[in-house]
Amino acid sequence: MNAPKGNHVTNFTVPGIKTSQADEIIGILEERMVATIDLQLTLKHVHWNVVGPNFISVHEMLDPQVDAVREMTDTVAERIASLGGVPVGTPGSVAERRDWQDYSLGKATVSEHLGALDVVYAGINSDHRAAIGRLSKLDPVSEDILIGHLAQLEQFQWFVRAHLESSGGELPTADIRRERDAAKAAIS
Repeated sequence: MNAPKGNHVTNFTVPGIKTSQADEIIGILEERMVATIDLQLTLKHVHWNVVGPNFISVHEMLDPQVDAVREMTDTVAERIASLGGVPVGTPGSVAERRDWQDYSLGKATVSEHLGALDVVYAGINSDHRAAIGRLSKLDPVSEDILIGHLAQLEQFQWFVRAHLESSGGELPTADIRRERDAAKAAIS
């Protein structure tokens, strides 16, 4: 039996939610699950490939973020299952369902990776906010889950930005949307 990919047909769901609503909620949560799977892999990639001054502080900062994002993924996947859905987190399925490109840096300096990660976090945090807005009309439990996750994700972005910010409060990656551009701006 093939797992559903974007076509949610639940036979049951939690009491108080119609199956048609559950299908919509599951679709939103699947988007966030795919994003957090991708984020945890990206963070680990950066952990392995960051070099230069302050290497160890950034290297060690990223592992707790990986662990927290992995836990977020698990919570979202379990919510999908509790709603009657099938959380599919296989590598092929994740790659097929995401609508963004792979992280674009390999081995790079602390500043370059943190500049790029600022863009990554900006994207995932913005998408989490949009999902929260959609869930506010559908399911307060799922909305609450993502609100809690967003609080952590925004804190992680703050950790990244604190390394990039000047003493005057300027952020070299402000308003930059591409990872490589942010990496360049971070070392300028």
